Amino acid sequence: MNFIEAEGYLNHLQMHKIKLGLEAMQSFLARVGSPEQRLRFVHVAGTNGKGSVCVTLLTALKLAGFHVGMYTSPHFSTVRERIRLNDDYISEEEFATLAERVIEVLAGETITYFEFTTAVALLWYEKRQPDLVILETGMGGRLDATNVVTPIVSLITSISIDHQAYLGDTLAAIASEKAGIIKENIPVVAVGGQDEVTRTLSDTAASRHAPLYLLGREFSCEKRNGALWRWRGLAPPVTGEIDGLECAMKGAYQYENAALAIAALKLLSGHGFPVDDSTLRRALLAVRWPGRLEFFRLVGADFHKAFPALNRQTAANFLLDGAHNPDGVEKLATTLQHDYADLPLTLLWGAMNDKDIRAGLARLTPLCRHVVLTRAEGERAAEPEYLLSCMLENERHKAILARRPADALTKAMNLADGGGLVVIAGSLYLLGELRPLLVGPIA
Repeated sequence: MNFIEAEGYLNHLQMHKIKLGLEAMQSFLARVGSPEQRLRFVHVAGTNGKGSVCVTLLTALKLAGFHVGMYTSPHFSTVRERIRLNDDYISEEEFATLAERVIEVLAGETITYFEFTTAVALLWYEKRQPDLVILETGMGGRLDATNVVTPIVSLITSISIDHQAYLGDTLAAIASEKAGIIKENIPVVAVGGQDEVTRTLSDTAASRHAPLYLLGREFSCEKRNGALWRWRGLAPPVTGEIDGLECAMKGAYQYENAALAIAALKLLSGHGFPVDDSTLRRALLAVRWPGRLEFFRLVGADFHKAFPALNRQTAANFLLDGAHNPDGVEKLATTLQHDYADLPLTLLWGAMNDKDIRAGLARLTPLCRHVVLTRAEGERAAEPEYLLSCMLENERHKAILARRPADALTKAMNLADGGGLVVIAGSLYLLGELRPLLVGPIA
């Protein structure tokens, strides 16, 4: 099997619906000798911020001299982006070889796309033997395919309403699913937030005798002058004070994500993973996470490579964000108001049918001069005409429709006319189709 054939097999698995449960992964891993038992993990769940926390941990530990694996989802242009070791992604050849092994072991048994990639990742990490693997859940926690590991630290980012059909339609229900990654006697770093979330996390941790370190209780992040902030830890072993910190990643909520990562690093230091304050400062300035409030400017040759037909323009500013649920949209809107209030905004938006499209567009379109509606990739994607019907009536005059994302991007560029900021948001699938056109593939 070559990589193209492996990708084709995976794409066939996309036809199978989402299935939560551990049985398939437990059965597969037992048949290949339980590779997860020979690896050390940090397990990360939550609604928003998982990827940012994962890459912050990876960057800090890498700069401290460790070899760290990171498994995240979804990807933009190739499934290989999900599986990496420091700065290196799994190669096409290695992915194909391990995919063939997974298929042979399954012997006709059908599993989901996410279960398959998780199996490939665990086999690759067993082969490479990194010092640590940062493992991000897919959708939930309790029944997530990654919840077959026993980590040395668990981490739960902010929790908000999303994937209600699978996780429940209340914060308490969703928090209970996310808290399912909490293991007996394993420390947990988490964002509490609303009372029902804090209560659910606290009760679950107590029932499993897992020490719980909550942002705002055992540790905090405090804004200082300008972009600088301070981390403070108040309860052993999450103690100390680190001042003068600055995040390269945009968005005020990145302080929260960075604070979680620092608290987790404090716990990891007791397991042989020390990261000094100087390294930590460098890491926060070096963190990059594509598609999450990702700003870049295309100028000159880079611009004309992406837009060869737009002869009268020579530059453009872009902000790419995977905001697709209410919490993510609110954070994007706050960033636009705080950091880009002086720029005319053109919104390029595509979304899945099962998201709160009306609320998202109602929050963002009043901030924008133009809106381009398109159809993101995927069978659940909403049509542009439906997106238009979801807009506030007094905002619909701003909108134009383009079903193909590449056409929508050209229309957005024409509307922006070389000035202001083009904001691409609504779905990571949409970003996955457009980002490679702008800056090329990640892996």
